[in-house]
Amino acid sequence: MKKLLCLGLFLIALPAAAAMDAAQILQKVDRNLEPESYETYRKLIDIQPDGSRKEYVLYTLKKGRDKVLALFLSPPSDKGRATLRIGDNMWLYLPDVGRPIRITSLQSVTGSVFNNADILRIDYTSEYDAESVEEQKDVYLLSLKAKTGEVAYDRLKMWVDKRALLPVTIEAYASSGLLLKTLHFKDVKDFGGGIKRPATLETDSPLYKGYKSVMLWSALKKGSFPDEVFTLNYLPRVQELRK
Repeated sequence: MKKLLCLGLFLIALPAAAAMDAAQILQKVDRNLEPESYETYRKLIDIQPDGSRKEYVLYTLKKGRDKVLALFLSPPSDKGRATLRIGDNMWLYLPDVGRPIRITSLQSVTGSVFNNADILRIDYTSEYDAESVEEQKDVYLLSLKAKTGEVAYDRLKMWVDKRALLPVTIEAYASSGLLLKTLHFKDVKDFGGGIKRPATLETDSPLYKGYKSVMLWSALKKGSFPDEVFTLNYLPRVQELRK
């Protein structure tokens, strides 16, 4: 009887242990992808079904788990635009308008398969609960659930390389279970300073057949920035931060 009771208690504890392990893996993924605070340059490439391309260059800063700022450097028609994310709140600053306007996570400031939540990504652990982990041959499969209804995707399936603890593939789903897009992490690169992560992110979507978007990272490094930088009043001055 005592053995059966112990076995029952062990089985009850299993889901909690698995969830804790999944959360630990997700935390490792966040820190391996990027430092908690950093600066980087990114190129966004949107590829149309006819093969034509449009490219954007962004200077990006992140502080903590939920503050991201991005300044458009090119093309000339977008130069000077800036986007700010604080938690679930996002804004776009247009120099011609002279003030920030609200944007949403599912919109795209570039009109690409990447939405604003992808372009201004915060820590996965800030947006998602890691519900379970399944151990496969070379990867962990994490099942993630959005913490609130404000998050761009209701659920994520994340395949994580066991050795590097970096994502390989992420499938993003709506609350209906519809697959919205797939993200492919490629070309692991040593950026120095202990940062070794994929330098390329590609995405495609069954909702945008024939379209593809690519994000390329360069010069990713740790940084320290005052809180003032991540405010609406600072958006017209982001260019001053570039060294």
